[in-house]
Amino acid sequence: MKKNILKKTKFITLLFFFGIAFLANAQTVALPKNTGLPSGTLTSVISNLTNWLLGIFGFLAIISFIISGIMYILAVGDDKAQEKAKKQMRWSIVGVVIGLVGVIIINAVDALLRGVNNKF
Repeated sequence: MKKNILKKTKFITLLFFFGIAFLANAQTVALPKNTGLPSGTLTSVISNLTNWLLGIFGFLAIISFIISGIMYILAVGDDKAQEKAKKQMRWSIVGVVIGLVGVIIINAVDALLRGVNNKF
């Protein structure tokens, strides 16, 4: 039983090393062309994705800001509803600020990584 396991282990190890030697001698890898995938770099794809997500986040924060303003206008005379609308307004403002700070940080990090000297 032990000899059988030992033989299998040797065989797998031998295949592993031959596979490494084969891959080390491979000159090039043929990549498919015209796949319909975007041709941008990984950094541009990540940058576009983060800008898209921050845009959606900012849009939702502004919608929440508008809704809380409508809630405040409609809550005339009801102190509890006005406090709820004020609290939602504060959180909407925090959301807008976080969205803007996110855009600023992403643009600053992108400029630093590209080596661009932006003077504001």
